[in-house]
Amino acid sequence: MAVVAAAAHVGKGRRQFVELVWTKAFSVSCRHRHKKKWAATRPRISSTRLALQNFDMNYSVQFGSLWPSIRISLLSEQKYGALFNSFSDIQQIAQELECLNAVDFIWKSQKVVQDLNSAAGQQASKPAASTGTLAVPAESQAQPLPCLSTLISPNIRCYTFFKGDISLFPPARPDTLGILGYYLLDAASVLPVLALNVQPGDLVLDLCAAPGGKTLALLQTGCCRELAANDVSVSRTGRLNRVLRSYIPQNVCDTVRITSWDGRKWGDLEANTYDRVLVDVPCTNDRHSVMEEDNNIFKNMRKGERQMLPMLQLELLIAGILATKPGGEVVYSTCSLSQLQNECVVERAVKLLNIKYNIDVHVEDLSIFQRLFQDTFSFFPNCRLGELVVPHLTSNFGPMYFCKLRRLG
Repeated sequence: MAVVAAAAHVGKGRRQFVELVWTKAFSVSCRHRHKKKWAATRPRISSTRLALQNFDMNYSVQFGSLWPSIRISLLSEQKYGALFNSFSDIQQIAQELECLNAVDFIWKSQKVVQDLNSAAGQQASKPAASTGTLAVPAESQAQPLPCLSTLISPNIRCYTFFKGDISLFPPARPDTLGILGYYLLDAASVLPVLALNVQPGDLVLDLCAAPGGKTLALLQTGCCRELAANDVSVSRTGRLNRVLRSYIPQNVCDTVRITSWDGRKWGDLEANTYDRVLVDVPCTNDRHSVMEEDNNIFKNMRKGERQMLPMLQLELLIAGILATKPGGEVVYSTCSLSQLQNECVVERAVKLLNIKYNIDVHVEDLSIFQRLFQDTFSFFPNCRLGELVVPHLTSNFGPMYFCKLRRLG
């Protein structure tokens, strides 16, 4: 009996051991089987929050004490301007906008030029100032500004409300011909077009044209002998077409060549062709990134696209310069605050064009824009190259970076 009992005890111990091993193996199997489900239920950071975290980390270093003000402005309601459509009923539209107490900020800049030139003339009439043993000529103290038409693209009108006024423009209404009187946009986005300084008879390329605000502004100049408007996205060029047909008469629309080519290849397609080229590149679109989940570049699925943006921007800028005639001008622009997408892209493009193509490019001084438009926009004072409009609660436009380059050879 003792032997039988011992055998039964041993057998029971073996069964318990086998059950224990099986239970552990099964539990491990179950754990791995449900691992993906557990991971899927972890809390996810929204694209807007991820964008803001990224900006806090980078822009707090770039802008220092200015960043808190810029940050709260980015997160506040954006201010808009009304790009005046000269193909509509001019008198009626101007009267409507002025009744709203809006003012054409470009027209206001003419008074700035007059005031500055008047001050320069008064300064020049004074005797030379003496500093120690050296006399400083009065002419070096204050130089008059040239005529505004030689500084910026002509005939563009854009109405804004005064600083601190957060009024909104009503939607534009079509006239008897179905043409809308004005186009609502961030007024700072007109500045790159002004900087391009389009002159009568110029051949002009808008390399990344959609959704169409800057293309529409280029047509307002009345100077384009031919305008090529390109965007790589077919759906976006469709939107561009609809915008132009809502604001421009059919005979003018027919003079615009709309294409959906890869802008990076334009230097091969039409090299040394254009007098003026606008390169308004895809970017992180900072304001949209912190406000809207839809089509946000900070979505996880777009991480690779976001990381490759500076390279894409560089290739587009180089293609734009190669498409320009020697002596022609290019304006590069983004709606981002990032130095990596702004000054760094310009610097890299200038170096690569010299090394790879033996082309010299001169970066133009645009500091005059701060003097002309400081009553409307808030400019960042420490841009190495070009100009940057930063959002500010009293004038919540931007961000908008723009830099002008002249091809020398």
